[in-house]
Amino acid sequence: MNKNYYAIIMAGGVGSRFWPVSKESFPKQFHDMLGTGQTLLQKTVSRLESLIPKENILILTNERYSDLVLEQLPQTNKNQIIAEPAMRNTAPCILMASLKIHKQNPEAVMVVAPSDHWIEDESAFISNLQNAFDFSEKSEVLMTLGIKPTFANTGYGYIEYDKANQNPEKKVLQFREKPNYETAKSFLEQGNFLWNGGIFIWSTASVLKAFEMHQPKLYSLFSKGQNDYNTDREAAFVSENYKNAENISVDYAIMEPSENVYVIPATFDWNDLGTWGSLYDKISENSTENAVVNTRLLAENSSGNMVKTDTNKIVVLDSLDDFIVVEEKEILLIFPKTKEQDIKQLRERVKEKFGDQHI
Repeated sequence: MNKNYYAIIMAGGVGSRFWPVSKESFPKQFHDMLGTGQTLLQKTVSRLESLIPKENILILTNERYSDLVLEQLPQTNKNQIIAEPAMRNTAPCILMASLKIHKQNPEAVMVVAPSDHWIEDESAFISNLQNAFDFSEKSEVLMTLGIKPTFANTGYGYIEYDKANQNPEKKVLQFREKPNYETAKSFLEQGNFLWNGGIFIWSTASVLKAFEMHQPKLYSLFSKGQNDYNTDREAAFVSENYKNAENISVDYAIMEPSENVYVIPATFDWNDLGTWGSLYDKISENSTENAVVNTRLLAENSSGNMVKTDTNKIVVLDSLDDFIVVEEKEILLIFPKTKEQDIKQLRERVKEKFGDQHI
């Protein structure tokens, strides 16, 4: 394995649209959402270990989840966990991790990967990732793996690339915000738009140069810790300074303003598992069936439902279509699948009425 290859796995989110299974105390990345025997985090790590040395895989998470990470990844050293003392979106933590890695190995190239994506064809993923690493080693670029759209999705951002470029690595023309349906349809018709899956690849030298150029204030804040990173003084520096970082995504911070951005259209299947509906799409064979996890289901005149229990319960449905039916300990959610984006707000109403312990 190449000792210059590194990975940062983003595992700090709450996954609020997967409530009630995903809670602040135990978010979705620590759950076996598909009933495979591995949590999403464990699956992400095992996928990357086929290309990246185990000791070079770092886990970025909120400090409240550090023990959960160690519990689920017993092979991981405490020094491989980068714990955020405050939630500040993706740019600050990626910058800090890049500084840490670059100090350890100035020749490093790295991938930033979410912990909650589901990728079936792992060999295709590794092949695409290897191509991105090769390109990033040779050139001063910021790279991403773009997902080929399968329908006019309005829930993702899009990447527009130069269709005249015949190389596997396409020059990115611009990032586009989540579109309305008509705009999304036009993106698909043009043929040179990809979903932004949030998987980034670059050399540490390239990404640090981008941060220094486009986010000088943020870069200055974290570069002050250069002498402290990877030492026993790091925790004190992070505790004192991290809260002062701007709350900004890596997309806004460096990807959108940079000129040297390239994308490889992914050849692997992908699901971001962001909602119960996306889990349904992953599991169900077709739209008339019910998707089931950890449940024994008897369905009469019922289809399109996403059903999950926490103890393999028997669930009986009659004349129910396109609903989310999820049981998690003391909570039972029965909610229209078409309104799944409202679950984030719903959990806030539950919090107001029944208390923090339920969200």
